[in-house]
Amino acid sequence: MDNASIKKLEADLWESADLLRAGSKLTSNQYCMPVLGLLFLRYAYSRYKMVEEEILKDRPVRNGRKMPVEASDFTAKSALFLPEMAQFDYLVNLPENVASLGLLNVSGQTMGSLGEVVNNAMELVEQQSDQLTGVLPKSYTDFSDELLGELLRIFSNNALDEVGGDVIGRIYEYFLNKFAKNIASDDGVFFTPKSLVKMIVNILEPKSGALLDPACGSGGMFVQTGDFVNETGLQANKSMTFYGQEKVEYNAQLCLMNMAVHGLTGVIKSGDEANSFYHDAHHLEGKCNYVMANPPFNVDKVKAETAANAGRLPFGVPKENKNKEIGNANYLWISYFYAYLNETGRAGFVMASSATDSQGSDKDIREKLVKTGHVDVMISVGNNFFYTKSLPCSLWFFDKGKAENLKEKVLFIDARNYYTVVDRTLNEWNEWQLKNMNAIVWLYRGEIDKYKKLLEEYKATVANMIAETGEDDLNAVNDDVFVTGLEVAKKHLKSVREAGKKAVEACERKEKKQVRTNWDEKIVAIEEIVEVVKEAHWLYGKFGEGKYEDILGLCKIADIETIENKGWSLTPGAYVGVAPLEDDGVDFKERMTEIHQELLALQAESNDLMDTISQNMKEMGL
Repeated sequence: MDNASIKKLEADLWESADLLRAGSKLTSNQYCMPVLGLLFLRYAYSRYKMVEEEILKDRPVRNGRKMPVEASDFTAKSALFLPEMAQFDYLVNLPENVASLGLLNVSGQTMGSLGEVVNNAMELVEQQSDQLTGVLPKSYTDFSDELLGELLRIFSNNALDEVGGDVIGRIYEYFLNKFAKNIASDDGVFFTPKSLVKMIVNILEPKSGALLDPACGSGGMFVQTGDFVNETGLQANKSMTFYGQEKVEYNAQLCLMNMAVHGLTGVIKSGDEANSFYHDAHHLEGKCNYVMANPPFNVDKVKAETAANAGRLPFGVPKENKNKEIGNANYLWISYFYAYLNETGRAGFVMASSATDSQGSDKDIREKLVKTGHVDVMISVGNNFFYTKSLPCSLWFFDKGKAENLKEKVLFIDARNYYTVVDRTLNEWNEWQLKNMNAIVWLYRGEIDKYKKLLEEYKATVANMIAETGEDDLNAVNDDVFVTGLEVAKKHLKSVREAGKKAVEACERKEKKQVRTNWDEKIVAIEEIVEVVKEAHWLYGKFGEGKYEDILGLCKIADIETIENKGWSLTPGAYVGVAPLEDDGVDFKERMTEIHQELLALQAESNDLMDTISQNMKEMGL
């Protein structure tokens, strides 16, 4: 199944599930956990069937029959054993009148509704995994049997077996993302946008050792780290140990399910003992290879004495107010992230933009931090990267194992104007923008081989995309992907748009929809090529074959003396300056003429449709 098909599957599943919610009396908050629980169960069943098939291949035979599989067989393959009553197909195929079956739950009580049977399935799964004990949702009796049955049928989609567990994990994240737009926990969002998480993971490049997220939410840092490590050919569960703290127990449940769906195990603590201001729940100070987090910003009313006694403050305690409280906890978090690292550890985290140059005791702590030589990279991020707030933020990176020639230097990147617009309220970094930002860090670190490998990846990707379109005129792009290729691709896109417009205008009315669909698909494929070539052009135009340079308005390497002269500010904009405005190459008058012509064509088509509707209504006598 290709990427476009997977995206369609994600959207179709969400639309179906959300329509059911809209038709019920349930809020998004009531609906979120049970729906994700069903997705988890669907993943567990898909993996169960796959592993069962592997086990049965070599199963001994007695009296002409293969020996039945046992729970221990699945444990040996790091998979959950599912008793029959916890298997998705069993639940989907139950008759409408569940009460007539006389089914007994794990406590020996008779079950009278589908909700009770699904609750029991979750209990049975928890019995197979210590990590999941008390985690899975058991509120399915809040659903009508009709609604719950329809949800089960939606997730029974055979396409989920075709794509396998990895893509079910992706769909789980897609649903998390969608729910995150409507739900916020008491301490902020539980879901960090994927592009921010990927940027952190890509720059830290985790390989092995202990990873801590002391504000782990729904576990995005663990999932992306698992993907990153697995892609290098290692096994994340064997090379990494995941530790998490999450005060809100609801979020911790989401985290554990998310990890399980992605085949990861970890130690996650929740509740009061996981309040990072007052507890080092895993006793990991000075022991972590990696720390990643998106903590709640600007938290106030933290008890100063209790926080001080909890330690992990190598640069001192932020100033307390007259109520003996710390009025802004940003520098508590920053201190914790540094304190958790071992002698070569790396940290990456999201932080409020204001923290890069806040004054008072924050400034004193920041000065001590910079003087360690372990501040590695600072990135400014623009507005609208979060689902529940539009404020900008910054990404901070520490590295206690920096190369000797970088110890007195910090790389500043201002990415506030570099992003992809998803919709009116949301921005993100696309796959290639993430790679380009990472490439800047590689060059700063002297890792030119990784940069050159990315250039080759651009060439290969563009060549494959062009081959798939069958558009021979685009082959000229391959001759020079990084310089002239962009202009060639743009011109071809323009000519195809014009040809498509003429083709739609020339065909008969009954054919218009199909003709337009065909041309739209071709145009989208070429637009995707243009986007990739544009990012290749962006990167090569700044760094060529792999020579780092400070780029006005984008990036600058500054030494500690320069940072001191800037009042110990870590705001990238204070160092990189302002880039000159670039001509986007669009002829305003020409484009406005095109838009006007498109509008006239749409109006004419609308009038035709209205005439057709009126004629049909007359024929029906209306």
